Amino acid sequence: MQSIFGTDGIRGIFNEEITYSLAYKVGFALGLTLKNKNPILIGRDTRVSGEILLRAIATGINESGNNFINLGICPTPAIPFLIKKENMSCGIMISASHNPPEYNGIKIFDHNGQKITKSSENIIQNFIEELNQYKSFPTKEIPLNSNKELMDIYMQSLIQTMEGEDLTGIKIILDTCYGSATTCAKKIFQRLGADVRVINNSKNGLKINMNCGSTNLQPLKKALRDNPANMGFSFDGDADRVIGSDSKGNVLDGDHILFLWGRELMEQKILTNNLLISTQMANLGFEKAWNKIGGILHRTDVGDKFVHETIKEKKAVLGGEQSGHILSKINNFSGDGILTALQISKYCKKKNITLNDWLQSSFDPFPQKLTNIDLDFNINKINQKTRSLISQTIEKFQAIYSDNCRVYIRPSGTEPLMRVLVESENEKKVHSLSSEITSKLSLEIHKIMN
Repeated sequence: MQSIFGTDGIRGIFNEEITYSLAYKVGFALGLTLKNKNPILIGRDTRVSGEILLRAIATGINESGNNFINLGICPTPAIPFLIKKENMSCGIMISASHNPPEYNGIKIFDHNGQKITKSSENIIQNFIEELNQYKSFPTKEIPLNSNKELMDIYMQSLIQTMEGEDLTGIKIILDTCYGSATTCAKKIFQRLGADVRVINNSKNGLKINMNCGSTNLQPLKKALRDNPANMGFSFDGDADRVIGSDSKGNVLDGDHILFLWGRELMEQKILTNNLLISTQMANLGFEKAWNKIGGILHRTDVGDKFVHETIKEKKAVLGGEQSGHILSKINNFSGDGILTALQISKYCKKKNITLNDWLQSSFDPFPQKLTNIDLDFNINKINQKTRSLISQTIEKFQAIYSDNCRVYIRPSGTEPLMRVLVESENEKKVHSLSSEITSKLSLEIHKIMN
């Protein structure tokens, strides 16, 4: 059986890769693997399929002899925080993060609030393969009442990260993306005194991530034009990412967040070896500017788990991805978009500057173009020989074009796409090479698959 686990848990289209049956088996298998019999915490985002998968997982946990606590709709980072805070045995988040509404996923966290290891994934996988021999599974109704008190504890923890600083007098627009942030982002910023306006703030799983949020800043930019504010923040579907914008529509992506936040920590002398951890997607302009002020940027493969592993290995205190997934020591390196937005707001208030002023002091990014090649197959489900041929082709293309610019090609870990990043100081070269590479690579992959 092909592994059900990808780069970030289990993910796929509901009722195709992600089914009630699979979710039940995951809950049952997870329950069987636990030595600690404390409750398992479960949360979800707003997707329509989330309630179905929640019931399936909860039923599986129940059948394994374990108890669960339903947190209901919540940001993904609420799960790891509350696991540690409330001494849970582990936790599950049902979400496909920034993916479209038809997708869903299952992320599993251990008793320390960390994403489970590969060996733990393999144990669960083996249990599921054994369970596949049995076609029937219980469908009895079990109560799924959500625990509001725990959400209040999580919200209060975010407020405490402000260290007494409030946001009085600051106008902020939030795009909660019809997702997890709808449950708490507005309340948190209001409790801190900010003048808050929120868009896309209904719990609508049919619209989650659709033309809004951290992957589409147009609604936020329009809101900032129509209702001038000091700054705005767009979250993704499960609120573990955030992208910001200043009052003039300039984008504050993950690279800028790391540079500005990292520089503050560097000045406070609490940034280990002046080190930031990011990925191969990080802008070259960011790296050069960071090096220029005495910093070191260490790149990892794309994916927050690789950033997290390297942060631990190198004892860093800050890292993240250009996509706005930022990992900080503040909350044990659990990516939290709301926490990140609060920290950016806090620094602006403490420094008595606008986000526009602060962003102007950041780096000048190199022209960069990311293009997706649509694949009509899931790269994780093809045979090893074909996968190796595709990998060799990618390496060949990266080697050919790397003299004049930076080229980074990778298959998406969550969708049937090949992502092609091209970066150079010359913008025309970026666009021409991007078109050339994607066209030729697409043909090469087509030949291999046929």
